[in-house]
This record gives sequence, structure tokens and C-alpha cells, in this order.
Amino acid sequence: MATLNPPITDWSQQRVWIIGASTGIGKSLADALLAKGARVAVSARRAEVLEQAFSTQAKALRLPLDLTDHEAVSRGLSHVVASWGGVDLVVIMAGTYQSVRAWELTDQLVRDTMQVNVYGVMSASALLTQHFLKQGTGHLSIVSSVAGYRGLPKALVYGPSKAAMINFAETLYIDLSEKGIGVSVVNPGFVRTPLTAGNTFNMPHLIEPEEAAAQMIAGYERGEFEIHFPKAFTRQLKFMRLLPYRWYFKLIKRSTGL
Repeated sequence: MATLNPPITDWSQQRVWIIGASTGIGKSLADALLAKGARVAVSARRAEVLEQAFSTQAKALRLPLDLTDHEAVSRGLSHVVASWGGVDLVVIMAGTYQSVRAWELTDQLVRDTMQVNVYGVMSASALLTQHFLKQGTGHLSIVSSVAGYRGLPKALVYGPSKAAMINFAETLYIDLSEKGIGVSVVNPGFVRTPLTAGNTFNMPHLIEPEEAAAQMIAGYERGEFEIHFPKAFTRQLKFMRLLPYRWYFKLIKRSTGL
């Protein structure tokens, strides 16, 4: 099967920047890539948490920054390039999530979520796209979610923000693939992270962040555009995207009890 991105076969030659690396999948991905010999830069909003997370990883390049601060991201990119002479793979992992039903929706929640999950990602992508085009190579990977496939209960703001990122990544790929720039979108199901720790509902096929990181690495090595996991769950959701609304709404209500 033809690959949609150049497969990454030798991690020891890769310069990787993970934005949103202090906890969860981002932390596990950084640890795994460092173990494979990659040069890894790690960023997160809270400097103290980032430092604690990588206190035993002397080789990790620590760059605390807020994804929504365009100038801070620009300085971070300049630091990575100055340190390594370039960057090969950037994974935008940072995001925010709050479980909410329609009657709990507020303007502030909408603004806070979209500021990080949409504006922050797209603003950083603008910088990175220009850098990769100038560099002549590179790979931008955007972490979205299966919550972006179709409307899901309690994902009233989070789901639309992730749907936007799936669409954004698809369009980036159309524009950049023929210019030698890789683009991928990562759509995890339920992963045990600080973001999901507050969920009070059943999370089917829940996996650990180490497994999520392993799935991402395998996807990059296969040259995939969409990296989704765990397959037992994501394939069910992909099938449900094909259902007419009449069936879909009934099935979602029945399966969630909401």
C-alpha cells in the first residue's frame, strides 16, 4: 500500500519537537523517542511541570512556552533551529478539554477551548509551515481526537475544536504533500491522561499513554496520514460516521445512556 508521507525509518537522525510534552501522551512519546536515539525538544506551558517531567532526561531540550503565545512559539522554533540546525518532525500535542452538556455551555468555556485547540494550533502551524517550506523538508503532526469524527455527548466544545483540526490537517496535506512536506493527524480514542481523569462516564477501550505513543511511532514509521488508535474502538466510530442521523443519534444515546 502506498504511503501518504515519507516513512521515518531512522529515529537517530530525527530532530523532533513535541509541544505539549509534560504529561500524558506527549511525555510518553518524548520518552520513547529519546530511547530510540532521536534528538527531542519538549515544550509545555508550565515550566516547573516540564522540568519535573524530564528531570532524568538530560538529553531533552526544554522549551517552556504557551501555545497560544505566537511570539513565544516563534522564539521556541528559533531556539530549536539554532540548537540543531533545523527540525524534522513537530508534534503539536497541546490541548484542553472540559466535559460539558448543552445547559452548562458558557461563552468563556468556548473561548478558552478554541483559543488553545484551534487558534493555538493553527497559529503555530503557520510558523512551522513557512519554516518547513524554507527548509525544504519536514513533517507537521497535529494531534486531534476521535471526538472530531461526529457529535458526541459531553464533547460540546472539545469535539468541534478537534473536528476543525482534522479538516485543517487534511487541507494542509493537500497543499504541502507535493512540496515534500509531511502532514499527519493523530486521532486517539480514550487514553489515561490528566485530561481524561475527570471523566465520570465509561471510557471504552481505555489505553495507557505508553501504548498511544507506540501507536504514533508506528504510524510515523509506516508513513500514515491519519494515525488512529486503539483500532478496536476507532473502527467502530468510523463506521458510525456512515450512519444516517436517525440511526446515529439513537445508537449514541443507547450506548452512552445519556
